[in-house]
Amino acid sequence: MAPKIDTHQHFWNLAKVEYPWLKPEFGPLYCTFEPPELEPQLRAAGISQTVLVQSANSAEDTVAMLTQAEAYDWIGAVVGWVPLLDPEATQRALERYTRHPKFRGVRHLIHGEPDPNWVVQERVIEGLKVLAAFGVPYEVVAIYPKHLGHVPTLAEKVPGLTLVIDHLAKPPIKDGQLGGWAEMMKVAAACPQVCAKVSGLNTAADWNSWSAADLKPCIDIALELFGAGRLMFGSDWPVCVLAGDYARVWAETNAAIASYSQADRDAILGGTAQRVYRL
Repeated sequence: MAPKIDTHQHFWNLAKVEYPWLKPEFGPLYCTFEPPELEPQLRAAGISQTVLVQSANSAEDTVAMLTQAEAYDWIGAVVGWVPLLDPEATQRALERYTRHPKFRGVRHLIHGEPDPNWVVQERVIEGLKVLAAFGVPYEVVAIYPKHLGHVPTLAEKVPGLTLVIDHLAKPPIKDGQLGGWAEMMKVAAACPQVCAKVSGLNTAADWNSWSAADLKPCIDIALELFGAGRLMFGSDWPVCVLAGDYARVWAETNAAIASYSQADRDAILGGTAQRVYRL
């Protein structure tokens, strides 16, 4: 049976790690989320492994995730954080983290940076070259349209680096105006080292009434551009609870791709993740 892998989920403990972006106004997200809460939901969906993704630009968050990965076998990989603005410190951090058997990637919350061009400044590019040398993928929080245009630039400047676009770059599902997003995704997809996550789409749609019918046009475009071999399912739990719950995201995503071939469904729901994250 083909594996089912969730490539995008988070944990945070407000008493142990600081998350500067997480404020009381985020409502249901402003509390602690840890593995025991997610575990039964994964079991109900038939998910065998997850990729645990950073929620803060800090070593503390990365260490907390690696510690959780040691305690729960179903956490198959961790995408942590390193100080990309300091290539020498990035080198030291990766020398340490890559000794851990589940450290598999790096992400920075670029959408929270005041400078929308943060990720393409020269020091960060040098830091990304260190990632490439270690064979560590970089996940791009490429919110459309502000950051998505940087993906081809990164692919050109760091050709050996695997890039993963989170959340299909948050297409404007609610507005229904997908043309501009599709054109920018086409340019990104032309770079063979770029993959994308079919994740976080419910919070890009109408939070109250979204369904598979809202997600399908975006996923169809992504399939045409990337092929299933460069697409991966992610729940974006617990952020997804702002517009549903884990079971709903899983069910509606499966409904959205139900017309695809078995091979394509298997790739999106697990096969691509096995390769990209070496699970």
